[in-house]
Amino acid sequence: MMRLEHIGIAIADPKKSTELFDRLLGKSGYKQETVESEKVTTHFYDMETAKIELLVASSEGSVIEKYIQKRGEGIHHLAFEVDDLPTEINRLKNEGFQFINEKPKPGADNKMICFLHPKSTNGVLVELCQTIGKNENMDFEN
Repeated sequence: MMRLEHIGIAIADPKKSTELFDRLLGKSGYKQETVESEKVTTHFYDMETAKIELLVASSEGSVIEKYIQKRGEGIHHLAFEVDDLPTEINRLKNEGFQFINEKPKPGADNKMICFLHPKSTNGVLVELCQTIGKNENMDFEN
């Protein structure tokens, strides 16, 4: 099963953007986290049925920095949570989808992640994710 987990939005100024989204959504984000492997700092908002993830470059040369330089701030990706990431990767490979990374890696918010190449998804960067420890009755709600 696949469900929308979050919408990733590339931002340049975290103070300005979190203040804007706090006002827009009427609440503060619940979590800020740096993902060193992606050179990004994330700010999450829980919208009950899905999340909003603000992404800001945490160091020079990050993918987010390059994205903003090329396209400006805005929607960066759609993330879909799956129950079994390796099985879903194999299924989508068999369906002809191309991947940026087929081997899952640690991401933000207790997830293992991989990305489908936008060339195979009508220009939309798609992230697949699976919660780490999902079957261990661990609480990731806060």
